[in-house]
Amino acid sequence: MKDTQKENSKETFDYVIVGAGAAGSIIANRLSADPGVTVCLLEAGPPDWHPFLHIPSGFIKVLFNPAYTWQFSSEPTSNTAGRRIPIPQGRTLGGSTSINGLAYNRGQPSDYDAWEKAGNRGWSFAEVLPYFKRSENRIGTGDDKFRGRRGELAVSNLEWIHPICEAFIEGAAELGMPRNPDYNGAYQEGVGYYQRTIKGRWRMSTARAFLRPIKSRNNLQIHTNAQTTAILLEGKRATGVRYVRNRDMGKTQEVYARREVIICCGAINTPKLLQISGIGSSDLLKSLGIPVRHELPGVGENLHDHYSVRLVAKVKNSTTMNELATGFGLAGQITRWLFGKPNILAVSPSLAHWFWKSDDRMNGPDLQGVFSPASYKEGYIGMLDNFPGMTVGVWQHRPYSVGFVRAQSADPLQDPIVQPNYLDDPRDQQVLLAGIRQARKLLQTSKLSKYFESEVLPGADVTSDEALLSFARRYGVSSYHVMGTAKMGMASDPMAVVDDQLRVHGIEGLRIADSSVMPSMPSANTCAATMMIAEKAADMILGKPPLVPDLQLNSIGVEA
Repeated sequence: MKDTQKENSKETFDYVIVGAGAAGSIIANRLSADPGVTVCLLEAGPPDWHPFLHIPSGFIKVLFNPAYTWQFSSEPTSNTAGRRIPIPQGRTLGGSTSINGLAYNRGQPSDYDAWEKAGNRGWSFAEVLPYFKRSENRIGTGDDKFRGRRGELAVSNLEWIHPICEAFIEGAAELGMPRNPDYNGAYQEGVGYYQRTIKGRWRMSTARAFLRPIKSRNNLQIHTNAQTTAILLEGKRATGVRYVRNRDMGKTQEVYARREVIICCGAINTPKLLQISGIGSSDLLKSLGIPVRHELPGVGENLHDHYSVRLVAKVKNSTTMNELATGFGLAGQITRWLFGKPNILAVSPSLAHWFWKSDDRMNGPDLQGVFSPASYKEGYIGMLDNFPGMTVGVWQHRPYSVGFVRAQSADPLQDPIVQPNYLDDPRDQQVLLAGIRQARKLLQTSKLSKYFESEVLPGADVTSDEALLSFARRYGVSSYHVMGTAKMGMASDPMAVVDDQLRVHGIEGLRIADSSVMPSMPSANTCAATMMIAEKAADMILGKPPLVPDLQLNSIGVEA
């Protein structure tokens, strides 16, 4: 892996990839596998040298560190009680896969079937499943019709099993939620343990899984601390990009692409880069004094995110992660981590999941929930409570509320305006209220009663819809699942930014492959789907035929 520091006035490669995150790392791996192809990968952040980027529980130590994350936040609204909601995104090799919550979750087949039905050929679940499988090295049980065994990305089961988690899962059965051994298999509905991108003691980011093994390839150059400031255009063709090293605007450099420029900056930075390059809504660009190079009004629109709310209870009769993460408890856990024994350093922040319906009449889950035998102090992100605690959280799978990302100026170093419009649609409020009430019931099952002492947040006296919704507005947070701001769609859709080959409408030699191209929100964390998009994009870029589906979904009863 080369991180060339010398300043060249002009470099030329076959492909230039902007962003070394969930998608960019995979695409760089797949394209450079051909020794006859040259690839340049640009990453705005530093190398992933920090140890907390590799210890699974270390994410909380870097999540709000601007050296490794983009410190974005939403615009305040009455639905967030006037608060700005932090939406950090990864800014290092591996991108958000180096700082996220490690959950591997593909979503329901109907998510991708809806993409295909909207006119995006080749994106049905049957057609994208082979690309999910190609990346995956599933460690543990699972039906190989759905799971990959030979990929680079380790996906493992939780090894540190806590009795409170088992009681939570057993209690969920009292409410009719069946235990599901593999929510990434034939169906999602049910309760169980999250699958994680962890192998042994270590986080498996896309940088670790896909870039580190290919560092000796002579046809791949990786520039870190290299922030792209513009897409270079000759007429209606992308020819390269301009970038700066270490955010020093006095040392602008350019790199050129013989074949294609591939943008993988994520759902916030991708539309911003397009806009400051003159691609987007002419009204917005003119208001910022940016010359319009290509009118594309959908750039930055269609933003969605998961807005999550967490309930906290005080625990009795058990030791929780709150105590194990301090003093002698932490020392013991570090020792266990060093010797490869189950420990709290090698877990994801959410241990158990529950996927369920806000209304029994629905065909499939529209809620995703999380559970952990741990809790955080009110108003202090990442700081554990000083009492034994447990947390159950919930968010709506497919929110109706839609927002936008818009550049604030032509300055490439200024953050854009990010407005997800959380809870703007009244339907989202009703679904979330149903989810909060389900979460409360899960805390109050007979199986969990041995450990449940009292509800801390929102508190037992908060019972009405109005009071619970007020609580959600004051304490809800982003799940960091932003998507949709350069959505895939047919040219007849005025808000579509890319076609079903991920080519930017009206611009040659320019493709986008990240969560921004998702036309609608998957019923899942967005990381796994982003990696699938990258795998499929790589084949498209190289002109390879699509992988053939090896599965007749209807014959095995996969959920709709």
